[in-house]
Amino acid sequence: MFYWFFMNKPEVCVIIVNYGTADLAIAAVNSVLTQAANAHAVHIHVVDNASPGDDAAMLKAAHAKPAWSDQVTLHLEEVNHGFGGGNNVVLQHYAKNGALPDKVFLLNPDAVLDNNAIEILATFLDDTPSAGFAGAGISKPDGTAVTAAFRFPNAIAEFSQSLSFGPVASLLKRWHVPLSPAHPRGKVDWVSGAAVMARGEALQDVDFFDPIFFLYYEEVDLMRQASKKGWETWYVPVAKVIHTEGTATGLRSGEKERRRKPAYWYHSWQYYYRKNHGRLAAMVAAIGYLAGMVGQNIISVLRGRQTTSPLNGVRDFWQLAMLPILRRQQTDG
Repeated sequence: MFYWFFMNKPEVCVIIVNYGTADLAIAAVNSVLTQAANAHAVHIHVVDNASPGDDAAMLKAAHAKPAWSDQVTLHLEEVNHGFGGGNNVVLQHYAKNGALPDKVFLLNPDAVLDNNAIEILATFLDDTPSAGFAGAGISKPDGTAVTAAFRFPNAIAEFSQSLSFGPVASLLKRWHVPLSPAHPRGKVDWVSGAAVMARGEALQDVDFFDPIFFLYYEEVDLMRQASKKGWETWYVPVAKVIHTEGTATGLRSGEKERRRKPAYWYHSWQYYYRKNHGRLAAMVAAIGYLAGMVGQNIISVLRGRQTTSPLNGVRDFWQLAMLPILRRQQTDG
């Protein structure tokens, strides 16, 4: 399927993984095509993860148009591989043919370029040999900047975040995972997978995405593994992308409506901690998360307010995150 492109590697490979948002994925592709005039050869891959409805038909119709035909490769998958697995479809094809691109730009289907972010990030990687990853600055459609640079997760941050109590959050701010939306350019632990450029060599060094992660924590793990190999991750906010957060997953940061988190979030959470910190540290982080959530529920009752913890959060976290750690399970993903 489209093997010519894998034998003739571009300098920058753009990968967009779609599930149920074909109209947005098409807009994402078009936003890249409108910025095509640059010094780096670019080719786009759209991976449809067995979307329901007529996504495949919509993408095929878009691909048949002249604007797409020579610059876009469409992959219509029969199973949903998740985010990391969807990207691996393209990366492993290139690697199999010995033609992995110098740079790979991962772009969410619900995101569009706000400037020539691809050229900016590619040039940055050219000029910064130690950098394995470079993340773009991200804003909402209304122009509000959102966090796109982060610290690695830790047990103190898990407690503080799930407790969600102002005085404690202020006291523990130095451990919080999200950095400020106004964070300046510089080295960080990890950046948002919604708009990040990776060096092909760095991806190959860590054998691409860990397929056990279906969704969430996969890019955190990817950049953590790369850091162990000596690769740096940089935040480069001058590259700008507009992101409609959570369109495909239904999870949005800061929303007031309580929702139940999907099972794969808990699976990814516990697997990330066990893989990167070991079972004991994962248990400490889990206890911190649970304690914070219980404390947040108690505080909400005392203040006469509705809790903001996830719907059914304590029970789901216990069953889907804590018990696998206690039982030494590897996770079913």
